[in-house]
Amino acid sequence: MNKTPALGRGLGSLMGDLEARPKRHHSEIPEANVVAGIAEIPIKDIDTNPENPRKDFSDEDINELADSIREMDIIQPITVRKNQGRYQIISGERRFRASIIAGKKTIPAYIRVATDIQTLEMAVTENIQRENLNPIEIALTYKALIDAQNLTQDALSKRLSKNRTVIANYLRLLKLPAEIQLALKSEQISMGHAKPLITLESDEKQIQVLHQILKDGLSVRQVEDLCKKTEISEKSKKPSKSTISDKLEQIHDDLSQKLATPVKYKISKTGKGQIVIEFKTEDDFHRIISMLK
Repeated sequence: MNKTPALGRGLGSLMGDLEARPKRHHSEIPEANVVAGIAEIPIKDIDTNPENPRKDFSDEDINELADSIREMDIIQPITVRKNQGRYQIISGERRFRASIIAGKKTIPAYIRVATDIQTLEMAVTENIQRENLNPIEIALTYKALIDAQNLTQDALSKRLSKNRTVIANYLRLLKLPAEIQLALKSEQISMGHAKPLITLESDEKQIQVLHQILKDGLSVRQVEDLCKKTEISEKSKKPSKSTISDKLEQIHDDLSQKLATPVKYKISKTGKGQIVIEFKTEDDFHRIISMLK
């Protein structure tokens, strides 16, 4: 499968540029004054980041990198932050893992002062700009950034300089059944194959088409045609109902996120509808009303 395209260029501006400094041992760097520096840090003092958006690592790639490290040493430092008396990886976990296999005792690292949110953003930048994430990891990363900072899809698209429709398409992948998400993660199918599956109404139909893709090696165009035929067949078997446009669905998602509460809607065949906004307490009700004014 083709590699997933990079997400954009905007996150770099959120974090600032790394300030390269002379290479020193970590014990020589005054903790209170470190903004960014390079140090040789004992590997035993470093922890991986459980929030790293990249979850899948190829053993073959890591072993190849370990061979390269034995031959050439580490060419590019990893990036870490101080965390509860230890160091936590912001980016470079693959290099860290390969260094362990290569038998290294220390590893060169940039030391950054970063919050949890900044750590997530930098990890996103590292992985996405290197095109290392699969579509599901990208979708989960978008969702993590939205949830962590209470962003709308529109706000996230502006911060990442990425088309909002692209972000929406990735997030919709998370609504697909687990079996299809796993096929995306393992690159058995591409995002081009997965997008038409979203239009099918039932998990059963989606998985049925997935099995046909894997069995017959269907192209993206063939999947699109198959899903269209399946949709027409499903609609002919039951009364037609109005569909929600992508734009309306995005507005609904944004309203739920902006109000920080579930928002439900109903729409009739004629286009008329209702919006229902949930609230938990009377104070929550007044909070929502003040936001709507």
